[in-house]
Amino acid sequence: MKKVCLIIIAVSVFFIDASAQLQLPDIISDSMVLQQNTNAPIWGWASSGEKVEVSGSWSNKAMETVADKDGKWMVKLATPKAGGPYDVTIKANETKTLHGILIGEVWICSGQSNMEMPVAGWGESTPVNNSAQEIANANYPAMRLFVADKKVAFSPQQNINGKWQTCSPATVAQFSAAGYFFGRELLNHLHVPVGLLDVTWGGTIAEAWTSESSLRTMGDFNKDLDRINLMATHADEMMAKDKQNEAAWNEALAQNNNDFANDITDTSWHTMSLPTTWENAGYPDLDGIAWFKKTIDVPASWAGKQLKLDLGPIDDNDVTYFNGSAVDSTMKEGSWMAERHYIIPANLVKAGKNFIAVKVIDNAGNGGIYGKKEQLKLYPAGWNVNDGIDLSGDWLFKIEAIKPKPAMSNNPNQPSVLYNGMIAPLVPFAIKGAIWYQGESNVGRAKQYATLFPLLISDWRKQWKEGKFPFYFVQIAPYNYGGDSTQAAALRDAQRRTLNESENTGMAVTMDIGNTTNIHPADKQDVGKRLAYWALNKTYGEKNVVYSGPLYKSMEVKGNKIIVFFTNTDGGLTSNNKPLKDFEICGADNIWKPATANIEGDKIIVQSADVAKPIAVRYAFYSYAEGSLFNGKGLPSTSFTSTPLK
Repeated sequence: MKKVCLIIIAVSVFFIDASAQLQLPDIISDSMVLQQNTNAPIWGWASSGEKVEVSGSWSNKAMETVADKDGKWMVKLATPKAGGPYDVTIKANETKTLHGILIGEVWICSGQSNMEMPVAGWGESTPVNNSAQEIANANYPAMRLFVADKKVAFSPQQNINGKWQTCSPATVAQFSAAGYFFGRELLNHLHVPVGLLDVTWGGTIAEAWTSESSLRTMGDFNKDLDRINLMATHADEMMAKDKQNEAAWNEALAQNNNDFANDITDTSWHTMSLPTTWENAGYPDLDGIAWFKKTIDVPASWAGKQLKLDLGPIDDNDVTYFNGSAVDSTMKEGSWMAERHYIIPANLVKAGKNFIAVKVIDNAGNGGIYGKKEQLKLYPAGWNVNDGIDLSGDWLFKIEAIKPKPAMSNNPNQPSVLYNGMIAPLVPFAIKGAIWYQGESNVGRAKQYATLFPLLISDWRKQWKEGKFPFYFVQIAPYNYGGDSTQAAALRDAQRRTLNESENTGMAVTMDIGNTTNIHPADKQDVGKRLAYWALNKTYGEKNVVYSGPLYKSMEVKGNKIIVFFTNTDGGLTSNNKPLKDFEICGADNIWKPATANIEGDKIIVQSADVAKPIAVRYAFYSYAEGSLFNGKGLPSTSFTSTPLK
């Protein structure tokens, strides 16, 4: 998941000067899209007791209210069917007129990095398919885009920084790719204006996006919520302490302890096998500065020749040394996924013993040299990388400095803090519905997620007070997370079960369009389309649009076979002329065995010679499963298990 370095701590509400003139939240501004055929909330701040009048140029009727004791006011403005552009005029002790307002369909696009991932992608290693052409063709005056700033907050906020912009090549590049492709599909089908709110943060957990009041009903997060409330109460003293810690950390960053790069005799160094994150190697709470060092034997034929040093990605930054001399560095923010390819000057290379030292600076989250074994190589310039020296394996490891843990934690992965900072300020802006792509950061907690995710959905609906508005989400794509290969599959199944737990929801399955070696698949076009299929059919009544692949319904045991039944089998079941694979069954011993599976009409017959009396079935139940089952319309089935989640 993409790590974001910019953190904004917010502990206060949107303060309004008692003598201030009329003020509006950023979401209510020029070029916005208001939901059609509804009573759209328009709100802001004025002097306490001030009369406020709001009108739209589509109607002669003005709505009136009075600012309360805190200066806040709100009216609900009746909107017509889709159209525009219009003006919205707000009169209090001054008059503001908002221009270029469209009336249409408004959707919030939220989640972690796979929703945040922009149309431009994140460089060569994390692209979006055909991004250059997609950006060049993104001239849609009837589509408006709003990107919310990232904000951590310990109590609900009243404003989030952002700006409405018309969709164009200049504005779409850094907008959510999945969100944009979803919106474009709606625009092309419905032929009405579309407004999209990009409210995302890479690498974040679902509970961060859920309000405290709803999380309290689970009980799982009460300890953290109590701590967050304590931070809100003692903000001033905690922020003062954090300023001291920040100064100490900056001093550590400024020091050039290159003695670590030269020292090859100190016995206080530990050993770590690379590549790995140091969290996975026994340092779960380490943020700071650490060194890696490795001694290598250089052939005599390489002496005095320029070498290439490949280290793969390093989280976050590094300065790299060869025989005690700094040769290169990567210090730019957001470089945690960038592969390191450095040149070793010829004059530093000698025959026999040479040593490499890497100073790694980790600001938050995981740290270390963590890529793949084949990415760690040393070889002469012009040679094939495969003919070089393999640098994977044991390196010496030593911690130079530990980054102080903030008293006022700025980590977005805390319960309720993103709801407070990024969702609450948007409530109750009128939306048609929400699309969501998240779950990777909750892998390993599937049973909890099966309760948490439906709770998040009901929480947002409760906060907006717009009934059970459509909530369509993306099932996490196949990816090799390492460790227990069933954990990601279990998370996918928790998402699948949410369809039955929460009304008016839909799930876009990505089994066939993922990338098992990249957690950020490049095909965001199909993600957006599959989300839009749900909306077009279920929300907008286009019943000819097939919106889902086969979904597990039930199973029945007959002798030594299990019959599996599905819904959404439009056009029948198919494996596209390829083997139907990844089915397993188990008996009373709960040991899963590979099974053969055959399609019979709209059901599948599963059996195994190793299981005489089966009791359960599962399909594609490992993290990087790409699936083999589709309906006749080409949409994939999701992985599933008939057993309870653990």
